[in-house]
Amino acid sequence: MNMRRVAAAVIGAALLFWGYRQFGWPGVAAVAGGLVLWMLLHFTRLMTVMQRAARRPIGHVDSAVMLNARLHAGMPLVSVIGLTRALGELLSPEGEQPEVYRWTDPGGSSVQARFAGGKLKDWGLKRPEADAPAEH
Repeated sequence: MNMRRVAAAVIGAALLFWGYRQFGWPGVAAVAGGLVLWMLLHFTRLMTVMQRAARRPIGHVDSAVMLNARLHAGMPLVSVIGLTRALGELLSPEGEQPEVYRWTDPGGSSVQARFAGGKLKDWGLKRPEADAPAEH
């Protein structure tokens, strides 16, 4: 289990305990309401990102160069999907770590990103080969 999830559960339990010690059962109800609101905000954000991504072709991005400039190591996959507003084209075998995704723009440039545990590890920009100059 991820340590962040364990820490979130421990903090939630501590807040519930604090609410009970300070205000009794109304305190528990208030803290529980705040925790439910926090979870609903995260769920709503995730659903909004996924709805936007569902409206676009898989692996499409408006500008691969701009995407490349906005990426940084440790970024969650959901944030990258939010930036591109499209799901990435999966290049690695399904269920295998690290996951490799590619987003391509209309000009043929693409960004290939590697994710391990849902976090961006590295990425690279690939531009199409320039055509040979025309002879006169």
